[in-house]
Amino acid sequence: MAPLKIDEQDVVNAICLYIADKKQVTPEEVEVELMFDDDYGFSAETYVNGRKQILVKQNMIEALRMWLDQVLGRDPFSGIELILDDEEGIIALIR
Repeated sequence: MAPLKIDEQDVVNAICLYIADKKQVTPEEVEVELMFDDDYGFSAETYVNGRKQILVKQNMIEALRMWLDQVLGRDPFSGIELILDDEEGIIALIR
């Protein structure tokens, strides 16, 4: 099967659902900023009710696994690779 490409907006949506589930708020109450740093790699800043939380790469992958299962009905334990694309931003490839 060909890899599935998850665009940056859907990566953000996955993180919103993940944080909303953890904090017991609606996804619309979650703000997300995706980041990449040469030293630290992928991360995301999330804001809920004025409080900031930093997600590391593993948390982002966990969010994508939840999204794959709940939204797409796909195997959540497929291989997930985060990629920084010059044109598309931070995307994920699902194998």
